[in-house]
Order: sequence, then C-alpha cells, then structure tokens
Amino acid sequence: MSQPNQDPWTVLRLLEWTTDFFKKKGSDSPRLDAEVLLAHARECERIQLYTAFNEEPSEEQKIAFREMVRRRGEGTPVAQLVGAKEFYSMSFRVDENVLIPRPETEHLVIEALDLAKASKITERPLQIADIGTGSGVIAITIAKQLPTAELVAVDQSESALAIAKWNADKHQVADRIEFMQSDLLSAVESPARFDIICSNPPYVTSAEYEELSPSVKDFEPKLALVSGPKGTEIIERILAEANTRLVDGGRLLIELSPMIADACQELAEEAGYGDIRFIKDLAGHKRILSVTKE
Repeated sequence: MSQPNQDPWTVLRLLEWTTDFFKKKGSDSPRLDAEVLLAHARECERIQLYTAFNEEPSEEQKIAFREMVRRRGEGTPVAQLVGAKEFYSMSFRVDENVLIPRPETEHLVIEALDLAKASKITERPLQIADIGTGSGVIAITIAKQLPTAELVAVDQSESALAIAKWNADKHQVADRIEFMQSDLLSAVESPARFDIICSNPPYVTSAEYEELSPSVKDFEPKLALVSGPKGTEIIERILAEANTRLVDGGRLLIELSPMIADACQELAEEAGYGDIRFIKDLAGHKRILSVTKE
C-alpha cells in the first residue's frame, strides 16, 4: 500500500486499493472482502465505512488491516481472519477447526423450520438432531427460531464442539441443545427417536479435494469435507442410521453436492425412504435431499 504521492490513506482509498489487490489475487468478492477486513480493523460495522470514506484510520488500524490483507492475499479465508461468519443474519465464531458456513446451508435450515412449523405434534417438544454440527450453525439457528424444540448436535471433533458450544452460549440457546462427541448418532441414547434429522456431512470426493482452491484445502478441516472416493460414503451411512432413529413420518434433510444428487436419490430409494425430493439452491442445483421415514 505504498504510493509515491503523499495523499492520505483514507477509508475510501484503502478500500479501492485493496479491492484491486484482491481482484488480482482471484477473490470472488474483492470489495466485500476489503470492507469486512477494514471494518474489523476499525472495530465498526461494515455499513459505517460508508459514512467514513474521507476519514483516515489510525496507524494501529492501518497496521492491523495491512496484516489481514497480506494473509488474505495468501489465501486465508476472511471468516478466519475476523473470527466470525454471518449465517441466517446471525454471527458465528469460526476458526480452522470448523467449516466456514455457506449460504447454501440456509436452504436446509429453512426447510427444517418449515417442517417444524407444519408439524402437528403439540404434546411434547419437537426432537431434532444435527449430525456433524461443526460450528453449530444449523442446530443453533433452528433452536433460536423454535424456542420450544429440543436438539442434539453431534460431531466427531472435540475442537469443533468447543466452537459450537461457544456459539450456543452467545446466542442463548445452550440450554436446549445437547452437544455430544459422536460418530453420527452412535453415542446418542436419548431421545431414542427424532422428528427431524439434519446434516451437512462431508460429501467431497478424494479427487475433488485435490482440486479445491487453497483457501479451502489449506484452511478448513479435511475431515469435514472429504467423504471418500465416491462422495456418498457418509451420506449412505446417515441414510441407514437415520432409518432407525426417526419417528414414523419423520424427515431427514441432507446437504449434498449437485454432482452426487442422483446417486444419493438411488441410495435413499434402496434404504426404503418415501417422498424423496430435492430443495434447489439459488442457482437451480439440487442441494438438499429431503426424505421421509415410512
């Protein structure tokens, strides 16, 4: 960020320079990245930058910003640099131990909420499970929107569960979510059955993993990304296990890659599920598999 002239490094000038720098580095959202990082360095909301274009950040703020820009240029995700990511209009803590929440996962949450609101169960709280909870975004968002539901959220990673518990405390829903270290639902004894089971499992193939951008491959946990050679290995296990853990008429929601959607539909049919359908993402791709235990 050095220039031969002596013009001050105002907020606007920093944003313009950094946006151009991130474009050259291949960022998908260079202006947004620049704004998020500068707002974090200034300890303000991103929207406040727009009324401060002519202000010059303090030297400490510029130093902090430059360091984040450097690391972002090397591939570090913005969410890890600022330690948080927005999901469903809520802020969640993230680090290298959890996947960074993606907008596609909001489709799963919305479907779960729609199912819950359409439920005719009134004599007891809805029982909902989140398999592979990671940072906890699915379980926590559902708990926030459904104040009477009870949830179990599982993950194999102790480090991920620590982040999820922190996020649940922050959003004041920790009293209704039981976090457990478990391989799928194997360690979960109670409740015996669930009304809704949600999962955003690993579904990247081993070959696809090698082609991922460094900002994903080098900074997010491989265990949460890679399923195996086919990409359907974990989903096949979830389909089999959920059949014994759903109430009759209960619903299973699984996020997946559009590239394995047809294969997962076949697996769901073989597992004996009914009302098999897909929820599509904003690009029109099959993104969420929704099936019912008959």
